Amino acid sequence: MESFQLVRVKVSWTALLALAHFTYLLVGATVFQILEREAESNNRNHFQLEKLNFLANYTCLDGPALENFVKVILYTWENGVNPSGNSTNPSNWDFSSSFFFAGTVVTTIGYGNLSPSTVSGQVFCMFYALFGIPLNLAFLKQIGKCLSIRLSRLERRVVAVVPLKIPRTVEAMVVSLFFISGSLLFLVIPPLLFSYVEDWTFGEGFYFAFITLSTIGFGDYVVGTDPAKEYISLYRSLAGVWIIFALAWLALILNMGAQMMKNVVTLMRPGFTKQEEEEEMESSGKLEDTSNI
Repeated sequence: MESFQLVRVKVSWTALLALAHFTYLLVGATVFQILEREAESNNRNHFQLEKLNFLANYTCLDGPALENFVKVILYTWENGVNPSGNSTNPSNWDFSSSFFFAGTVVTTIGYGNLSPSTVSGQVFCMFYALFGIPLNLAFLKQIGKCLSIRLSRLERRVVAVVPLKIPRTVEAMVVSLFFISGSLLFLVIPPLLFSYVEDWTFGEGFYFAFITLSTIGFGDYVVGTDPAKEYISLYRSLAGVWIIFALAWLALILNMGAQMMKNVVTLMRPGFTKQEEEEEMESSGKLEDTSNI
């Protein structure tokens, strides 16, 4: 009688992350399609109906003339000019707006509502991003180190005030305090201010904050772009400063989340840590062999 032996499959942390990543993308694509496709169809039908009604009310216009006018509006919008209002709309390239745009370039947010339209501006933007993105990453990394040092000091102070025998409990308390205070400072108070200034709901302000700080930057909500409002001169500059420091905080939070996820997997499968160390040693050995050739 044949004996069957279970074979333990060796799965690397990289392969597991790749599987989870692409599964997450597939699930997201399916959900977004279900939620948004019908709304897109309704908006398209509504727009076509409005065009037909417009042509029916203004018989002096024909279809091609209206289509050309729509193209002009789209071209104007794509070049960063709001077609609503009049020529007295505030400039998108005053110093405050330019500072805000420079911040969106080096942080790779790229809202898409504004971009250089001149050849010289496009060339400068490429070189500016080429050197600015690494500089921004280095700055955010340094800010993250400073925050980590503050966390360690806070943890020692908590231990000194409330001596606990379980280090994990102290660490959880400090991380929770850091997360709550940072959330209030970067994800609760700014959306309240944006909602007040831009006449958004708090949900819209929070959505803008999260989409911005996650560097997704759809461009559907951008501060300081309403031509009917008069903003203070430093409004967009202050928003740019908020983005920089909030990104550093969020990056540290995401790193903590990734580490917690890895710790959970390690507890479930202790072999992952040893396997990852072996892979790192193997890869470093290959690099040394390559350098010796």
